[in-house]
Amino acid sequence: MAVPAFFVSQRVTMMVNRYEIRAAAPDGSEGQLLALAEQKRMKLKEEVVFFADEAKSRPVFSFKARQRLDTSAQHDVFDEHGAPLGMFSKQFGASLLRSTWNLEVPGLSARGQERRPAIAVLRRVWDLVPIVGDVPVPFVFHFDFVDTATGAPVLTSERKKSVRDRYTVTVPDPRLDFRVAAAMAVALDALQSR
Repeated sequence: MAVPAFFVSQRVTMMVNRYEIRAAAPDGSEGQLLALAEQKRMKLKEEVVFFADEAKSRPVFSFKARQRLDTSAQHDVFDEHGAPLGMFSKQFGASLLRSTWNLEVPGLSARGQERRPAIAVLRRVWDLVPIVGDVPVPFVFHFDFVDTATGAPVLTSERKKSVRDRYTVTVPDPRLDFRVAAAMAVALDALQSR
């Protein structure tokens, strides 16, 4: 299941973060709803479920952490029947200055990093400043994932300037299943502060 481009938008509610995943229309605008994701806050073991529609009538895929509250936890992506599709994990040591992720699906291994090292450092300094660190990060950051064998682009997530978190995601490698790409894109927002 390949989707070459889509959008991710976050909606914040009291106890749940919601993410809309919409297809990119031919003119570049937001198209049909592909999935709606929900992340319950304050869970010991991170899990995000993606639904087919806003009524949440049918779960279509999910990702779940293997460990509890671990800064370098591995997350498995499952289809609607619980069969594994792929996995991703944060590289804790490499992420101290510049967030770095691993992404794997059958036949493909990729590594993703924040595009601009200077912005990565500014984000960390921003979080350390008293009072200011409680204000949402104003810096726009992007992630680029490349095939670890060839260096070819696999996935790009670009944050847009807006009041709520919005991302444009492109997937130039058709080997990357849309469900794994969408899970990774949501995780880049939902798990980034860990």
